[in-house]
Amino acid sequence: MLFNTIEFIIFFIIVLIGFVILKNRNFHHFFLLGVSFLFFYWSSNYLISLLIFSIILDFYVGKEIWKSKSIRRKKILLIFSLAGNLGLLGFFKYSDFAIAQFNILGNYINLTDSIPFLNLALPIGISFYTFQTISYTIDIYRGQLEPSKSIREFAIFVAFFPQIVAGPILRAKEFLPQLREKTEKLKTSKLRLIILTKSNLQIGATMIALGFFKKMFFADNIAPMVNEIFAMPVGLESFTIIWGTIGFGIQVYGDFSGYADIAIGIALIMGFKIPANFNKPFFATSPSEFWRRWHISLSTWIRDYLFFPIVFRKIGSDFVLISGILITFLLLGLWHGAGWNFIIFGLMHGIYVAFETFIRKRHPSFADNPLFRTRLGRIMSILFTQYLIFFTWIAFRVEDTDLMIYSMQKFLIWDFQIDNTIGFIRAHKFESGLICLFLILHFISFRLGNLIKRISSNNFYFFSFLTLVMISIFFFYDGNSEDFIYFKF
Repeated sequence: MLFNTIEFIIFFIIVLIGFVILKNRNFHHFFLLGVSFLFFYWSSNYLISLLIFSIILDFYVGKEIWKSKSIRRKKILLIFSLAGNLGLLGFFKYSDFAIAQFNILGNYINLTDSIPFLNLALPIGISFYTFQTISYTIDIYRGQLEPSKSIREFAIFVAFFPQIVAGPILRAKEFLPQLREKTEKLKTSKLRLIILTKSNLQIGATMIALGFFKKMFFADNIAPMVNEIFAMPVGLESFTIIWGTIGFGIQVYGDFSGYADIAIGIALIMGFKIPANFNKPFFATSPSEFWRRWHISLSTWIRDYLFFPIVFRKIGSDFVLISGILITFLLLGLWHGAGWNFIIFGLMHGIYVAFETFIRKRHPSFADNPLFRTRLGRIMSILFTQYLIFFTWIAFRVEDTDLMIYSMQKFLIWDFQIDNTIGFIRAHKFESGLICLFLILHFISFRLGNLIKRISSNNFYFFSFLTLVMISIFFFYDGNSEDFIYFKF
């Protein structure tokens, strides 16, 4: 079920009505769990069984880890949980990719038979909910979290419908206290509309409208131009490739951050706060800062559960530090999809961050140069960083290796031909105008600070913004519901 469909709007209205009508706190829990499972079943059908498997596995393993006094037994249980979750993720997401690599190797050594592909359906959201359950088990193992009091409570955390399909990736230690606090309020409150506070409703509605605006007005309208460029980039001029790359970067941001905004808004209306997943990434002044601003829930998850355990074993070792960064980003790229283009995407970011880290560590005076704190220096840092970041989007977008190499060469080595580029932009005036408009609005939002609170706290701004969003979508949306890009991850 896509957020940008009438079916979801009807579904969410029914959910809110159910929350208002139901007065028993246990019914609230059962209702929330039921609608979450229904939402997921609508999107994944029988593959909901994998979600249920993850819930049962980690709930009971988490309880046993907490009760156990033996460090050895705790480790065995943790390994069992990791094997179950990562085995599930690896089998469904990477089996055919691994088979393809074995078949290629078999051709080199003249093997006559090839392994047939499994052609498995990729379960929607599996990369997100497996990471949630893994973090839950690890936090219990580390003594940072008490296990859920009931499997119902844990299942709500894992299957919470606003974010289960494409994040943000929740942490149990952030979500479960909110669920328990809501339960306590329901015990004592005479008003059963505690989820529908004016503040939550207006901020949530503003976030939802902003998400739809990013997705349906910008991302979906820019997508056809980007698809035309990268379907066959050979023969295109450098500036056409660069324009398409900028368009794709904006498309991915509008698509993914749009989903996150809608998820955050829906959860807030229901009384839950889930973490922001983006923080103006196009203003990052370095590759490492970019990952502190982009897909924050994933980058912090990778940092806390993969990078720190690798690096902290040998603090001070440059080799371990650089290797840890490269391994971390290699796996981050692989998390996005089973393909060499995603591995290349991750390694490129790993090389960026590793080089930056090495320079900062070995030459701190260069990194702390006063020039970088001036307005001119900051602008130069932003432009240089974004040029490097947008270069990596080519690997993310183009799966064919030959087409990827051609596009990258054109992006880096300019041919200074502009005739066809000008003609292309004229033929795509609307999409090109959207790219320019997005960049202008993105800059304005940076200057205005916390724009969401400003809009939602003023009734005139609030209703004007909602009206603007609805008019923009009504007049410029073609009516075709595009899948969210991160659904396939």
